[in-house]
Amino acid sequence: MKLGIDLSRHYYPRSFLRLVLFSFGAVALPLALAFVNVAVLVEKMSDQSQSAVGQAAQAARASRLLMEQSTALERVVRQYLVLEDLDLMDDYERVRKRFKATTSELSLLPLDEPQLRELNRTIDKEQALYELLLPRSLPRPAERRSLIEGYMELTDLARGVLDVSNALTDREIENLRTTAARAQDILWLHLLATVPLGVLISVAVTVFIARPVRQLDQAIRRLGSGEFSSGIRISGPADLEYLGARLEWLRQRLVALEQQKQLFMRHVSHELKTPLTALREGSALLSEGTAGSLTPAQHEIVDILKEKSAHLQNLIEDLLNYQQAQQSIARLDLGTTRVDDLVRRVLDDHRLAISSRAIRTDVQLEPLAISADAGKLRVIVDNLLSNAVKYSPDGGTISLALRRDGDKMQFEVGDSGPGIPREQRERVFDWFFRGERGEGKVRGTGLGLAIAREFVLAHRGNITVSDNGARGARFCVSLPVQPSGTA
Repeated sequence: MKLGIDLSRHYYPRSFLRLVLFSFGAVALPLALAFVNVAVLVEKMSDQSQSAVGQAAQAARASRLLMEQSTALERVVRQYLVLEDLDLMDDYERVRKRFKATTSELSLLPLDEPQLRELNRTIDKEQALYELLLPRSLPRPAERRSLIEGYMELTDLARGVLDVSNALTDREIENLRTTAARAQDILWLHLLATVPLGVLISVAVTVFIARPVRQLDQAIRRLGSGEFSSGIRISGPADLEYLGARLEWLRQRLVALEQQKQLFMRHVSHELKTPLTALREGSALLSEGTAGSLTPAQHEIVDILKEKSAHLQNLIEDLLNYQQAQQSIARLDLGTTRVDDLVRRVLDDHRLAISSRAIRTDVQLEPLAISADAGKLRVIVDNLLSNAVKYSPDGGTISLALRRDGDKMQFEVGDSGPGIPREQRERVFDWFFRGERGEGKVRGTGLGLAIAREFVLAHRGNITVSDNGARGARFCVSLPVQPSGTA
């Protein structure tokens, strides 16, 4: 036992609030880690994509500028060959300087192999053409054609660089789309991996939290049902363990009070029965004339003594029956019971009282076997039938009906007595409640129906009362054919 307590204190936080906070953190931690991981990954991909697209855009811009400068070089050379003005070579040098700056800018970029190859061909071509112009003398007609064709080829090479740069830009945009799609796939993978993990952790945490609460609930239910035999021990946070210890103290106090009550009932019944027996025997001797003949008035007084002493003895026996019923309510000895045979045996026990008052019986019993405590089921039938006999007038009718309704047994007992007022039907099953029926000539002890209800509830059934047609009361007992457990 100590091992269990030590383990619970080792695994559980000191308080229930800490347990809830710890549980919330355990559930939220995987989700938070997953989202942080995804956020970092997306940010990294975004930076890479932004850098790649920026470089592609810069290469495209420089390629367009290179294309324009190649075209400008070709135009200056054409003007130089047509106008034969050596001053135009100064313009060529200025354009060529910008051309070289642009090629240098492009060469510093992380170009791929096709781009770098086209750029080098363009640089080499321009350098070769420039060397043909270095003498700063007008070339011959054949050389002029070669120069023009060379610069046209240079323009085509620059256009090729631009085309490669545009293709690179398109490729980077496509890579960006691919990266975004991959980030989305990774996010879904994280969610698919994290959500089931979070659900599993949630279930585990729920069980972890619910265990001490469930133990408290079961302990309180056992106390409420009068089951004091098993001790109460709560495994969980310190505050819940303390609450369990207080419930155990309450259980022990209830056990002590129950023992005191039983002892008191035994002493009271014994102390009352001894003088009551003497009183009944003395009144019987007086009634028989043992002490001498009695006058009619004396006979009347003796009859009153006999009647009241008999009534007092019945009350004492009812108290003892109540005590026995209270002790046995929660214990069921289940077995297969033929209810129709049991009802017939109880009816036979009441046959003398029924015949002496000329009461008719209407019996409709279907053959039916259920899983029940035969002793308690007999008490239920006996108390209901006794109640019907007690309140039915001479020459009245008592109806008994038994049938199966799905997975329930329905047993009904109806009488032709004065009935039960609607305002008393909720209280008629309370302990020691004795309502007025009709003119109030018949009074019960208030125990029979209460005991019947407790035994019905122990079988997980229910009992109700209603009008029996134009006159009388009808009690209906519904019990499961196969009860799922005991109360």
